Amino acid sequence: MAGLPQFDYIFAIATIFAFLDAWNIGANDVANSFATSVASRSLTLKQAMCIASVMEFAGAMLVGARVTDTIRTKVISTSLFESDPSVLMLAMTCAIVGSATYLTIATKFTMPVSTTHSLMGGVIGVGIASAGSEGVNWSFKGVSQVFAAWGIAPGISGVFAAIIFLITKHGVMRRNNPVKKAFIMVPIYFFLTAFLLALLIVWKGGSAKIKLSDSAAAGVSLGVGAAVALIIATFFIPFLHRKIMLEDWELRGWEVIKGPLLLRRPTPPPRPEGVKGIPDFYEGHLTAEELEIKRVNEAQAAHVAQDDVEKSTATSVNPKGDGADSDISPLPSVAPRSAQPLLSKTKKTAPPGPFFSPAVAWFWLKYALLHGVEQEVVDQAHRKDFLSGDIEKVHATGEHFDNRAEYTYSFLQIMTASTTSFAHGANDVSNAIGPYTTIYFIWSTANISNKVPVPLWILAFGGAGIVVGLWTYGYNIMRALGNKLTLHSPSRGFSMELGAAITIIMATKLALPVSTTQCICGATVGVGLCNGTWRSINWRMVAWIYMGWFITLPCAGIISGCLMGIILNAPRWGMGI
Repeated sequence: MAGLPQFDYIFAIATIFAFLDAWNIGANDVANSFATSVASRSLTLKQAMCIASVMEFAGAMLVGARVTDTIRTKVISTSLFESDPSVLMLAMTCAIVGSATYLTIATKFTMPVSTTHSLMGGVIGVGIASAGSEGVNWSFKGVSQVFAAWGIAPGISGVFAAIIFLITKHGVMRRNNPVKKAFIMVPIYFFLTAFLLALLIVWKGGSAKIKLSDSAAAGVSLGVGAAVALIIATFFIPFLHRKIMLEDWELRGWEVIKGPLLLRRPTPPPRPEGVKGIPDFYEGHLTAEELEIKRVNEAQAAHVAQDDVEKSTATSVNPKGDGADSDISPLPSVAPRSAQPLLSKTKKTAPPGPFFSPAVAWFWLKYALLHGVEQEVVDQAHRKDFLSGDIEKVHATGEHFDNRAEYTYSFLQIMTASTTSFAHGANDVSNAIGPYTTIYFIWSTANISNKVPVPLWILAFGGAGIVVGLWTYGYNIMRALGNKLTLHSPSRGFSMELGAAITIIMATKLALPVSTTQCICGATVGVGLCNGTWRSINWRMVAWIYMGWFITLPCAGIISGCLMGIILNAPRWGMGI
């Protein structure tokens, strides 16, 4: 099969920037999705990285081909390039270069933008530069369909997330015995999450061809969900009862496999001092009453300090010190749990010696592999910057629920985080490999076709780039989000992620490359508003994110379009033209 070997350099450039595009998806998109789980303390940063790596790669490999086809064939009218396929190859390369360049800048400046917007902007830009406005398919089956999905996705995601959280809030958290109610809901929620994940895999469009009708797919997914719920009720609920109700500090995670046998275990001894129990998911977050006390005490302390300065000045003028002592008495201090100092990390330095010595080489190898997961991201919400505003006041509007009930939802959030990550890998891998697939096909065959199977190695290539980006630089976006938008807790985070997952799964079924950034942001706002006040949302951060969305498409389009126009119209020196 004849190819285009004279354009090997274009294919090489496309390969480099396609990997950079996938790297940015991991560093930007995946990171802001998992910021919810890390911010609520359901997952540590390392745990989130490991789960995301497995689920993103699996989603890309199993279900990534369908949405890849959407971006590759529905945005640019490929029929316009049939006379010269190499022009379409160049166009897709310029689109990837423009998208990757803009995403790298945005990620560096901690802007959680939509990688879907970036790629679409690049493709539209090169389409206009190479063939004019008719080079882009503006119909509802093309760009307009994708634009509509971008506008609708945040609203749908927010509604789903709000419904789930309101059921949790009024059906579990505000009841007399929230832990008992949570035990009842845990298998039900696990059933729903497993059902959705199974449905995503067996529905039409996966790269692993599973030929089932919609009714058969629903039946299989219901069976998977029921099996997961049965396993959870049999093995996990006894584990939670032992861990929460009996406060069994000797219980180890692997003992969940004992299931009902844990109920026959003797009563645990008292927990020794210093042994950690269930984590406090609201640590560092003040209630409205605690915040008011803190602010009054700070004002009084400032007033006393000012009085001391004035007295010191007066004493230097009047040594007899005739003056009355201040009779201001401070209010009670806030709860100790909310006044704990922020965590800090000591910066590691390389051991002495030349760079080629084993100790120094091993240090830099570990630094390269683990630097991205050894960052402190949870405490970033407390650090003031121009986007945070009065974040303590935003958090204080959120109701604090039973910490033991929240603990049960931390496990549910791990499940929903995995589902969201799988769906994200299935949906967003197309952003990196959609145009790259077109480039590879044209380079290897010198032909254009709307029906091109996506090779598995390209799916693996895109999935690997996403994973590498998440591990090496995902912390940069993750530490800027999380609790910066609204108060997070496991029950809230679970509702956000499940609402976003439902929306992403629906979009994958319909072959719409929606923005996962918009879905998780819409879900976060939806859950935050369930506190009953608009003050529960940091609208400054929301405005910053929306601004990033609006400028992404034109910026990426201008970079890609200008690059395409310059190359197409460049003089051919020395060729007699």
